[in-house]
Amino acid sequence: MSITEYFNLVFSDYTLRTITLGTAVLGAVCGMLGSFAVLRKQSLLGDAISHAALPGIALAFILTGVKDSNLLLIGALISGLIGTFWIKSIVKKTRLKNDTALGLILSLFFGFGMLLLTFIQKMPNANQAGLDKYLFGQAATLVESDVWVMTAVTSVSLIVLLLFWKELKVLLFDPDYTETLGFNTRFLDILITVFIVLAIVLGLQTVGVVLMSAMLLAPAAAARQWTDSLGVMIFIAAIFGALSGVFGTAISASQDNLSTGPVIVLVAAVFVLFSFIFSPGRGLLFRQIRFHQNRKELNLKKTLTFMYRIVKDHDNISHPHAIKILNNFHGFTKKSLKQLEKQHFIQLKGNEWAMTEKGFHEAAKMYNEIGNTNE
Repeated sequence: MSITEYFNLVFSDYTLRTITLGTAVLGAVCGMLGSFAVLRKQSLLGDAISHAALPGIALAFILTGVKDSNLLLIGALISGLIGTFWIKSIVKKTRLKNDTALGLILSLFFGFGMLLLTFIQKMPNANQAGLDKYLFGQAATLVESDVWVMTAVTSVSLIVLLLFWKELKVLLFDPDYTETLGFNTRFLDILITVFIVLAIVLGLQTVGVVLMSAMLLAPAAAARQWTDSLGVMIFIAAIFGALSGVFGTAISASQDNLSTGPVIVLVAAVFVLFSFIFSPGRGLLFRQIRFHQNRKELNLKKTLTFMYRIVKDHDNISHPHAIKILNNFHGFTKKSLKQLEKQHFIQLKGNEWAMTEKGFHEAAKMYNEIGNTNE
């Protein structure tokens, strides 16, 4: 099936429609909440939470003995929250840094989760578990109820963001100032952390434990390159996340033996790469263009100020001796002279050139500015 055929069938085929909507909503909520993780410099938190959720999934199956997605995700949520608050407690009560705490909890919970999965494989009902899909994700298992749950979480997240927009915005950029304003920073921190954990837990079934952190961070990292506004960044990140889900699902469905989760993450990575190169404000391409333009402008200014130093001691800018000195000096490139002539800072007189009044005054202005800066 080609991608074109996929989009033709997506509105009529129940399975394709469900998977596409599910991955789009997941991408949107991950992009929206991932923006806060990126701006709070907690990029590794998503990786730690997704790995910390694994033992909760395994314990939920062991305790209930049934493969119920809702029960498994509740177990993942509880386990993820425990891991998250353990990380915060370690950082607060010990001298360990945040990255060390993240690494400890990630490895500890993931190791415990893998141990529980090994134990489950020896249980009589192990064939019913199918918990390995939570490691790498399996979007094909999404059903309509899963999409409704994702939509509900996204809606609640959006409402909470709107209600606490001012407080969360100040908290992101100046936590100390937020506290002096009388806001409960602990409550706000717990609030946004809980929703980040929720988004990660929702994505485990689709993208999996291993890749979920990329789904959380990639859309936000791409959106950050396009704007300095928090609101615009969240909106762009949600769009990038949704598009990653839709196109990742389309590519996966149009090819045989391609897992949906990894393809979605790769599409999100393409958005990141594109943003890093082509975004007007921070993109590598436009930064390089600005660098060359600034260097060219600096060379022109250096040329013009040097001319000014030569001609300023003469009675006028057309003094023959000044023109002779200028034309005997070979430190100017023809390209620089052409650019100066184009801006009417110099003029050609036969085979010789001289400064114009406009060029002289412009050079005098720059020369005085340089003098004032040096003082």
